[in-house]
Amino acid sequence: MELLARQGLWLYTHPLIKLSSLLPTRCKFFSLTETPEDYTLMVDEEGFKELPPSEFLQVAEATWLVMNVSSHSGAAVQAAGVTKIARSVITPLAEHHVSVLMLSTYQTDFILVREQDLSVVIHTLAQEFDIYREVGGEPVPVARDDSSNGFPRAQHGPSPTVHPIQSPQNRFCVLTLDPETLPAIATTLIDVLFYSHRFPSDLLLTSSSGELWRMVRIGGQPLGFDECGIVAQIAGPLAAADISAYYISTFNFDHALVPEDGINSVIAVLQRRPESLAS
Repeated sequence: MELLARQGLWLYTHPLIKLSSLLPTRCKFFSLTETPEDYTLMVDEEGFKELPPSEFLQVAEATWLVMNVSSHSGAAVQAAGVTKIARSVITPLAEHHVSVLMLSTYQTDFILVREQDLSVVIHTLAQEFDIYREVGGEPVPVARDDSSNGFPRAQHGPSPTVHPIQSPQNRFCVLTLDPETLPAIATTLIDVLFYSHRFPSDLLLTSSSGELWRMVRIGGQPLGFDECGIVAQIAGPLAAADISAYYISTFNFDHALVPEDGINSVIAVLQRRPESLAS
């Protein structure tokens, strides 16, 4: 994960255009999130090679691994976004003191964990999930150790800080773009990324209801990466209230996108957050 200062964007325009799939690249995971303060980049090792070092680029010390959760149960559709995995993934990892970053997209939710925590992550989730590693583009089962040697039972340390929340008036759309249309709108996409805020609505795939979303920003000061339980503290209460939420972690803050028509309920739920991970 990298933090790019706004004043340094000009230096990275070409690498970002290349990484956003408009030019050939070996990068398979790329995310760019703009906030009023700065830009957050999440890229794999190949993508990182495309970014020149400079005083404008701050790189997180840890190496992060990306996971996503797939369901083949055919169960009825419930709340969307991070709330789908709040109890089964997010809370257990927080209880085992695993710090996570979240990146929700239109199609799925990605969970980033530090490489040094991988063995704990596998042990924690293997009881409920089949775990696969991608090798050469194909899923390969990860061998699980049924013993608990070296893995202590979950221990609740100090309760995580209950960070303040705020909700600006901006309204958001959660959208996806068909990759086949990407070459045809390359110029427009570059304009959206770097110069303006318009997008051709006829090229977007949105939900049938066309709902709008409001953002809840977590933290009054930069959060850092070592504190555990921030995502669980937000996702748990929303899941208990059956409220859909998309979650986006950035270099300094966390953000949840929630349905606009339920923003007052969301704020009320989060203001009642307990001083623990229990939901």
